[in-house]
Amino acid sequence: MLRQWIEKFWDKEILPSLSRYIEIPNKSPVFDPNWQHHGHMDRAIDHVMDWIDGQQVPGLIMSRQQLPGRTPLLYLDLPATPHADKGCILIYGHLDKQPEFTGWRTGLGPFKPVLENDRLYGRGGADDGYAVYAMIAAIKALAQQGLAMPRMIGIIECSEESGSPDLAGYMASLAGQLDDTDLVIALDSSCGNYDQLWLTTSLRGMLIGELRVDVLNEGAHSGAAGGIVPSSFRILRQLLSRLEDETSGAITPSFLNEQIPDFRRAEAAAAGAVLADSFGEMYSFAGAGVPLSSDPTELVINNTWQAALEVTGMDGLPTLAAAGNVLRPFSSAKLALRLPPTTDATRAAAQLHTLLTEDPPHGSRVTFEFDTPASGWHAPAISTDLNASLQEASRTFFGAPAIAMGCGGSIPFMEYLARTLPDAQFLVTGVLGPHSNAHGPNEFLHVPTASKITACIASVMHDWATGGGERP
Repeated sequence: MLRQWIEKFWDKEILPSLSRYIEIPNKSPVFDPNWQHHGHMDRAIDHVMDWIDGQQVPGLIMSRQQLPGRTPLLYLDLPATPHADKGCILIYGHLDKQPEFTGWRTGLGPFKPVLENDRLYGRGGADDGYAVYAMIAAIKALAQQGLAMPRMIGIIECSEESGSPDLAGYMASLAGQLDDTDLVIALDSSCGNYDQLWLTTSLRGMLIGELRVDVLNEGAHSGAAGGIVPSSFRILRQLLSRLEDETSGAITPSFLNEQIPDFRRAEAAAAGAVLADSFGEMYSFAGAGVPLSSDPTELVINNTWQAALEVTGMDGLPTLAAAGNVLRPFSSAKLALRLPPTTDATRAAAQLHTLLTEDPPHGSRVTFEFDTPASGWHAPAISTDLNASLQEASRTFFGAPAIAMGCGGSIPFMEYLARTLPDAQFLVTGVLGPHSNAHGPNEFLHVPTASKITACIASVMHDWATGGGERP
């Protein structure tokens, strides 16, 4: 009954509102510095609050937190039902979005919601607009059946895609209201397939920075200067080789590599066995492209515990159509470096700055400016009761056992919560499965998975309130 109710609620109540949310171009502040003037973030949070108001959840306290100059935060608080034995659950999600990106399929667009078969296309539906809707749906589903719930707290922020710079101030302002939290549920992670519940046990940290090489104060004729003035691009390439092996992609400095715990390696092997036949089809490889390894365990570890580099943007290079025969004065690259879950991001940033800027080739001017570092997160050991609850929920609503695995992405808030709530349990999961393509073109939400995860969360909420009692 719970699953059927939630499926209908998703179809009739969530999808229409979530589609309208997708239409709002509320890009995260790092991608829209004028977000306050544009007003899209205000529109997004007002839209979601209006929808929650319309759901008329008895006892729910909802407030929009607004610090000066900061993105807003949505705070939800629902007292426990009278027949709940224990528990306080904090559910986390975010409403800000990545930028548009290019390459959307004909008929699709970043702010154009399209429901096609089981997929709702558009920016921000899966990452992470659905989270607050799923929370309300789970609460209403349990209330509809008169089932016990613990106290529920919702934290829905609007700066996650910028590294959550606004969150610390809000957490300080909410000090004391979260002290009783004993379970954290984050609905902003990935899933290896759409066939079972996936539990994220670690998240990588993140360093984003701009590496710039200057060789001249102005460009010069390439024929006249070539062979006399070094190429800024070549120097940039040399510097990146201090960080990454260009053949294998391995990150070489010892301070960016961590020892993987044996039990996490065992998890990676189990997850790799489930996904072994999927890696070759997980992404749209061009030409005859294949994954970096044929060993599924190695691929899981590479993605979840090893550092990895991507150059996400470049400046100083004209377009091909505008490229004249000029030795360019500078080259600049934006680097996105994923860090192992247990690496201290602030310390790593300082060491990386030294690595890239010290002793520059040919005396060139090299600068490296980075954003606020974000450390990763390593989950505490899961309790026997919570694991039993999750396994039962996955089998009930997906028909298969839950699988634990690290995630290659980052949620800065998790590391903060782990420090401030050292005794809490963590359930981190999400809908970002094969081809869902968050941050890229053709992002979609797999609606059946979102609905089943909602049912799983409702089941766990009830178990948490009753110590495992009768399951819905």
